[in-house]
Amino acid sequence: MTYITGFLTPVKTENKDRYIESARKAWPAFQKYGALEHVECWGEDVPDGTHTSFPMAVKLEEGEVVVFAWLRWPDRAAADKCWEQMQNDPAFSDMDMPFDGKRMMWGGFAPIFEGR
Repeated sequence: MTYITGFLTPVKTENKDRYIESARKAWPAFQKYGALEHVECWGEDVPDGTHTSFPMAVKLEEGEVVVFAWLRWPDRAAADKCWEQMQNDPAFSDMDMPFDGKRMMWGGFAPIFEGR
């Protein structure tokens, strides 16, 4: 079964186009390491919560939007290889990061159900 790397990050509204462009530039680099799918989602209906919420998770500030994204890999080994080698790969070092990386979160997930 495939493997998913999921991301959650705040992005300033004014940086939306820069963020989209950074995703477009990142996709070929992720593909090089075997990524099967790359999806970036701009928050439209992301309510504040009382105990937990996407905005709370990223410490959303005024003028920012929550972005939810994922990469689908053929397996965990492909994802791990990418993360190990990306620090030294020029394709990643030249990327524009139009968001606050300190408030970005990510993790790897093994699918347990896929409805299609």
